[in-house]
Amino acid sequence: MSRNSSVLSLALGVGLVWATRKILSQSRRYDLSSKVVLVTGGTRGLGLIIARQLVAENARLVICSRNAEQLQRAETELRNAGAEVLAVRCDVTNRHEVEEMMEQSVAHFGQLDVLINNAGIIQSGPLDNLSESDYEEAMRTHLFAPIHTVYAALPYLRQRPKARIVNISSIGGKVAVPHLAAYCASKFALAGFSKALRTELMREDILVTTVYPGLIRTGSPRNVFVKGQHQREYALFKTADSLPLLTGSAENAAAEVIDALKRGQAERVITPTAKLAALFDQLLPEMSADLFGALNRLLPGPAPDGRQNPRLRGYDSESAASRTFLTAPTDRAARDNNEF
Repeated sequence: MSRNSSVLSLALGVGLVWATRKILSQSRRYDLSSKVVLVTGGTRGLGLIIARQLVAENARLVICSRNAEQLQRAETELRNAGAEVLAVRCDVTNRHEVEEMMEQSVAHFGQLDVLINNAGIIQSGPLDNLSESDYEEAMRTHLFAPIHTVYAALPYLRQRPKARIVNISSIGGKVAVPHLAAYCASKFALAGFSKALRTELMREDILVTTVYPGLIRTGSPRNVFVKGQHQREYALFKTADSLPLLTGSAENAAAEVIDALKRGQAERVITPTAKLAALFDQLLPEMSADLFGALNRLLPGPAPDGRQNPRLRGYDSESAASRTFLTAPTDRAARDNNEF
């Protein structure tokens, strides 16, 4: 009898939690029509694809980039698609430029409703070839740039009902991956900052969502910074970023980002492979670490010049091994998503 009562109590508790979450989910639904959404790194790759899909939601857009040519191409494309868009040249690692961008955005549109922190970089290479400056750059881009944008945006977001912030971390912000030490360190830091933001801003009805994409086919490998044995390192990175079973559709990933934003979710892990990796690492951390340690043995070893090893862009590290039928999807995505 006691056991039956316990089972019944557990079932009722689970049902109550499920019903509460369902009610909260419905009450938090967010209509993006006419909202002003700022997307950092919105000129290429995932950021541009998110911006394209926001046009279909009838949102008004602010996009920014350090690259003037990419900024102009993205602005032209989005305007031709019917978007009301403001394109601002801005280095988001520079606090003063970020503050100026926020002022310019609100002066142009009269409001700011949503901030999507998407801008990012990747440095791929063995631990022995990463320099301290690689870590500093990753932290400036993935942690301090979102800190700048959040603090600059908050005075305006607080004036809007049910404002939203989305911070795009990575599966590398949940699971440590070999040859991505600087990237993972900074994405873990962003995830911690983002989760802390949600706990503090929820009382002001500003919901913060942390997104963890896995490998997605955006065409971004050509702009990766490569260290170590450059051609071998890049060929493996680009191939992994192209394989259908390992990677996900960039368009589906962008749709999931927007859906998580509209639902006001605390977090969303994107792609089946990333979900599996995150769950496996959470449940079996020792085995997960051992498996990634075994994977590291299959990757190219460090170059002999150590931390003085120069870094090259992906497009400067191309070789026959990185130009195969397997990598064709990444090359197509690079052309489609303004990565050139």
